[in-house]
Amino acid sequence: MPRTPMSPELLDLVAARFRAFGEPARLRILEALRGGEQSVGELVADTGLGQANLSRHLQQMLALGLVRRRKAGRYAYYVLTDPDVLRLCDVVCGRLDRENQAQRAVLRSAG
Repeated sequence: MPRTPMSPELLDLVAARFRAFGEPARLRILEALRGGEQSVGELVADTGLGQANLSRHLQQMLALGLVRRRKAGRYAYYVLTDPDVLRLCDVVCGRLDRENQAQRAVLRSAG
């Protein structure tokens, strides 16, 4: 089925989303949010990021629409806006894992 070409504006949005996935810290945040909503403190513990660094990444992810924030008193909680974003991560990670296993098999057979 032929696709309609994407507009330059849509291509810019797609590129911004892919740039977000190009940062290991943001991938750690996505992975931490895989299980559902977490507070900033929980995310600090799960990702190993400092609070200031984590907050900077969360702000960028919020601006891109990757996460949603809920405030409850002094605390902020974050959740993925669309868990399907993790499917992209799973596809890439699965591919890399298969390639890594194939390389190890080649090295074992050569040794």
